[in-house]
Amino acid sequence: MDKKVFLIVDGHPVHKSKLVKDYLAENTGKLEMFFLPAYSPELNPDELAWAHLKRKLGRVASQTKEELKKKAFSILRSIQRLPSIVTSFFLCPTCKYAL
Repeated sequence: MDKKVFLIVDGHPVHKSKLVKDYLAENTGKLEMFFLPAYSPELNPDELAWAHLKRKLGRVASQTKEELKKKAFSILRSIQRLPSIVTSFFLCPTCKYAL
């Protein structure tokens, strides 16, 4: 892919690690990282993905940890297969900045 990739990340220390900084330096011009302000989960489209997962999981009871894990992976796979769901996370008013 010839297009530049923009990474939008939170302030977790791993995102500021030497390993990440070195990787970005090795891929200058290919990647650019943007940090969300502290304590702003409403700006993070990932949070909408997790909320979607939780809503779906809340509709079905799981009897075991393995059953819950299986259902969670199934829901996450369905998100992967339906780009319209992913797009909807970015259409949320607080996440439109990323379009």
